[in-house]
Amino acid sequence: MSVRVRRVYEPPEPDDGVRVLVDRLWPRGLAKDAARVDEWPKGLTPSTELRRWYHTDEGSFEEFRERYEAELAVPEAAELLERVRELAGKGPVTLLTASRQPDRSHAEVLARLLSE
Repeated sequence: MSVRVRRVYEPPEPDDGVRVLVDRLWPRGLAKDAARVDEWPKGLTPSTELRRWYHTDEGSFEEFRERYEAELAVPEAAELLERVRELAGKGPVTLLTASRQPDRSHAEVLARLLSE
């Protein structure tokens, strides 16, 4: 199973496979046709409360990961996660995020869960 994380602002590459935007809001300044997004499961994104808590630097990435994984256990998010897992079982999947630090974002948490 091939799952990777990239910034949505990077140009699409031929080996991206299915491009899945995992941010709740559309990235600023990016035209939809330029992003070449195939899927946009908004229900997979962290809650507004969790996102705000994490971005105020109140907690560690590990605590964020634990809280986010708990959010992903609710039925709607679990179904969407399973949908992306099925896509990854068929070929490469690239999780796209506008985060400046993708390796310390919810996209990285998703990639790890999908690779298990």
